[in-house]
Amino acid sequence: MMAVFLLVALFVLVLGSYTDFRTREVPDWVNYGLIFCGIGLHGLLSAVSWSWWPVLSSGIGLGIGMGIAFAMYYAGQWGGGDAKMLMGLGAIIGFELSADSFLLSFLVNVFLLGAFYGLGYGVFLAIKNRKSFGGAYNKLRSKIPEFIKRGIVIIWIVTAGLLLSFLLLKNLILVYFGAILVILLAFYHLYLFAKSIEKCCMIKYATPSQLTEGDWIVNDVYVKGKRICGPKDLGILKKQINALKRAKVKQVLVKDGIPFVPSFLIAFIVTLLAGNVFFVLFSVL
Repeated sequence: MMAVFLLVALFVLVLGSYTDFRTREVPDWVNYGLIFCGIGLHGLLSAVSWSWWPVLSSGIGLGIGMGIAFAMYYAGQWGGGDAKMLMGLGAIIGFELSADSFLLSFLVNVFLLGAFYGLGYGVFLAIKNRKSFGGAYNKLRSKIPEFIKRGIVIIWIVTAGLLLSFLLLKNLILVYFGAILVILLAFYHLYLFAKSIEKCCMIKYATPSQLTEGDWIVNDVYVKGKRICGPKDLGILKKQINALKRAKVKQVLVKDGIPFVPSFLIAFIVTLLAGNVFFVLFSVL
């Protein structure tokens, strides 16, 4: 029966990835359909096997997916479609009380592979819009005080020397420590990179008729002194879109997100083929 659950999840992920790439959104009927399908199929299995565990497993999976989804959504990292998709995947996959739980392995892979996916997509956008990206990056970098830049360069050199020494000593704990330092230092460049991508490639104007529920509005929109929508809303609502249309607002500034559902698909396939990526890397090291 687990094979059926995974097949349904794979089909929905392929469909969701396609719509996310094309329209930057996943229809609610796809996400809610996956949630109800997951609970329904596990409920059917519970009835056939005379056991509460299958439907309870689906409920726990839904709860885990909901907790992570809400955290990522309210942190501004995922859109509503991404959040609902993860909830549906939790419901259809279900939770297992084992170290090699498919759901837990999948979630670990989502975050590990999702980071590389986001970075790769950002690089693609930077190359595609290299002129505007270069200008935005240099402008942001010029605002950073010179002593901070020099300090970061010195820290990079010292860290690289330490990591090389740790590798020569072949001390695994020290190598991990050095790798963590390198990753922390990389956040400086990743921050500049991400903000530059956002400014030059992911912010655009859209008319109210082009907006869809869940779009991120960059600036507050006021009409006759009354606020209609803005960045604090964590995604525009349908009633706010209608209010913009009634007020005949010509256009608003919208932040376009990265289509993240395809990273779920990648993580799902990797989980099917290799299991938990973290355990695989740990065993290699």
